[in-house]
Amino acid sequence: MDTAKGQKKHFTTQLLHWNHNDNDRSLPWKNEQDPYKIWLSEIILQQTRALQGLPYYTAFTETYPTIKDLAGAKDEDVFRIWQGLGYYNRCKNMLATARYITNELGGQFPNTYEGIIALKGIGPYTAAAIASFAFALPYSVVDGNVYRVLSRYFAIETPFDTTEGKKQFAELAQALIDPTASQAYNQAIMDLGATVCTPRNPLCSQCPLEKNCIAYHQNMTTLLPVRSKKTQVATRYFHYLILKWDNKLWLQKRTGKDIWENLHQPLLIETNAAMDKNELALTDAFKAANLSYKHIEYSGHGTQRLTHRIIQSRFFTIELNKNTGSLPVDGSWTPLTQLQNLAFPKTVLSFLKNNLYF
Repeated sequence: MDTAKGQKKHFTTQLLHWNHNDNDRSLPWKNEQDPYKIWLSEIILQQTRALQGLPYYTAFTETYPTIKDLAGAKDEDVFRIWQGLGYYNRCKNMLATARYITNELGGQFPNTYEGIIALKGIGPYTAAAIASFAFALPYSVVDGNVYRVLSRYFAIETPFDTTEGKKQFAELAQALIDPTASQAYNQAIMDLGATVCTPRNPLCSQCPLEKNCIAYHQNMTTLLPVRSKKTQVATRYFHYLILKWDNKLWLQKRTGKDIWENLHQPLLIETNAAMDKNELALTDAFKAANLSYKHIEYSGHGTQRLTHRIIQSRFFTIELNKNTGSLPVDGSWTPLTQLQNLAFPKTVLSFLKNNLYF
């Protein structure tokens, strides 16, 4: 047996042994048999840490116990549960897929990789996870935790975010999987990356793979995995006008392909830099609204970091003299008593709650 083959066998054997005897990571979707709940957990966990996604998973499974329940829900109700989780296109695709499975597939979740990956909002990773965890099919998952474990154990210096790297890691992960225990293997490698082979300060002395881990023996753990380039983060400046009249707020729903699609917001003026109320009042967008108001006051700010951008939000409360102006036709006046029934971006929701609007 050559070294590489022996190293691979040791990897899989030790990983499964650790999973059976020492892996005590507890999550509600682990060992779940219902493909609907497995799919739900995987959609929630896209771009989301497990602990952050946990309360959302609980809320969804309690509110919509079956895929038929989710398919029959109102969009607004589903988005309200999702609010704060981010990447709202996931929620939109999730609803579309639930309705497709319910209405077109008789409520039966596809039980092949090809059928799963054909569903809206599902890529190779999610399809492999559902195929493995729901149907015990021999497909390996490759996420951030897997990249980290494999790159360190085998000392792979190919950047994982390149075409070459993705192909190399995917082929290696598939070669390592035990086809008779794909569920246990996939869960084990993700859990090991999340709890032991962590990005910073990995617990190498507790790792079942330490003996043959090249990065450990060559003191390379802090250097791996390799990313080809640093993500450029841009800052956007949102100025929200809290228009108040007759115990109502003016709101509109975000549309298009920008962030927070389908969520509600006050009148938004986006600029290239943060502005105070006097500067804001001089912008063309503010003038175009043609508002008749008593006063305008700065009411607070919030910051929300997304993957590729930072959103700096400022809030300005404006008490109107009357319901006049040139506001966008896609907005409407919403009674304060109805605000809790709508879904908002996280920063807007925090502002409304902190200022006792609901």
